[in-house]
Amino acid sequence: MLLPETLEDYVGPEHPVRFLDAFVLSLDLAALGFTKVVPRETGRPPYDPADLLRLYLYGYLHRVRSSRQLERECGRNLEVLWLLRKLAPDHKTIADFRKDNLAALRGVWRQFTLVCQKLDLFGGELIGIDGTKVAGVNSRDRNFNAAKLAERIAAADARITEYLAALSAADAAESGSTTALSKDELAHKIATLQAQQEEHRQMAAQLEHSGDKQISLTDADARRMTTRQGTIVGYNAQSVVDAKYKLIAAAEVVNDVTDHHQLARMAVQAQANLGATTLEVVADSGYCDNDEVRQCSEVGITAYTPKPDTSANTKAGLFGKSLFVYDQAKDIYICPGAQSLNYRFSTQEKGRELRYYRTAACKQCLIKAQCTRNKSNRTITREAHEHLMDEMAARIAAQPEKMKQRKALCEHPFGTLKRGWGFNHFQLKGLNKVNAEWSLMTLAYNMRRVLNLVSFQTLMGAVRS
Repeated sequence: MLLPETLEDYVGPEHPVRFLDAFVLSLDLAALGFTKVVPRETGRPPYDPADLLRLYLYGYLHRVRSSRQLERECGRNLEVLWLLRKLAPDHKTIADFRKDNLAALRGVWRQFTLVCQKLDLFGGELIGIDGTKVAGVNSRDRNFNAAKLAERIAAADARITEYLAALSAADAAESGSTTALSKDELAHKIATLQAQQEEHRQMAAQLEHSGDKQISLTDADARRMTTRQGTIVGYNAQSVVDAKYKLIAAAEVVNDVTDHHQLARMAVQAQANLGATTLEVVADSGYCDNDEVRQCSEVGITAYTPKPDTSANTKAGLFGKSLFVYDQAKDIYICPGAQSLNYRFSTQEKGRELRYYRTAACKQCLIKAQCTRNKSNRTITREAHEHLMDEMAARIAAQPEKMKQRKALCEHPFGTLKRGWGFNHFQLKGLNKVNAEWSLMTLAYNMRRVLNLVSFQTLMGAVRS
């Protein structure tokens, strides 16, 4: 015999698929919310969700996500044949399992986090947060904003006018003359353009009514986002990475085009998953927001996010707000000209509480031209709880190594998932489905790292305990 006599001989005693099998066996699938855990008394029994979960975990670990590709693996891959005990579900059954168990799949992610905690693989002291743009199932041609719709409507108007002129010319022409397009062809083109124009007008009205800035036709939740390589229509995939072994401590997908309001939510999720009471979090300047830092501070999370200089004066080559020194004891700002800007009044703007500071000395100031173009005086605003931002700036200045560590923490999983494994696009449509898919991607990343970090015996002991 040139080949082993039994399928068991093809899978070694420390093969990773044995861990997948043991991990799924350790899960309470009913408590996690998986469907069809208990089959009905009548009718044909369904596939055991445990087997389909094994298949998906194996697939994502080996960069196979398509239900049709997974179906083929069930008939030719010896490891999958062993893992599923020669079961061969069709691609529709495989695809429906993922679609019907979105929340449960995210629960599996949390269960593996508990295994990592048993193995003491999370430091629970320092985490890094970042987001990456991942393409969705929606082309740029099927994504519209108000400006694009207005442009399409205007272009259609111009073409309709052109065709109407050609139609009038055809009516006035002698019977023996010929034109580039017949009257019937011109009428058909005009009707087509009018139908497209009406569709664009309806979409523009929908945008105005909903208050959204974009509309996508294939995947309604996808949004056009800017990347370094251009623009994509997709999602903003967030991950929180623990500093000890670069394992992902929290993962979520949003369709916000920026990271501006993600810091507190992602940090709190990681804190809960790690079971930490205090935590330090590093993130880039895109996450810097006064209210987000305040929320982190209230639950024992210390933030390190550099504050970007968004002052319009700085962009204009004038003195920016960063050059004005705040004196907390006197509640005043000292300008570069050594004058005091006193508190004047408070107001609410775009959900933010702002305090305004001014001085009457601007008119006589010799360097006013370098400070402001306002004819009267320079105004400085200060947000509520801005002292937290000042304290954070002092922490960053005192510990610059933390910001250097941020990039090594956050970019590691993205590089592995997107470049190494080719997970640079989602296959499902809708925010809930995409979140489940991101959970599978990041779970596969964590599993691969743990399989490389921990001995097989130790890992199996943690799963079975």
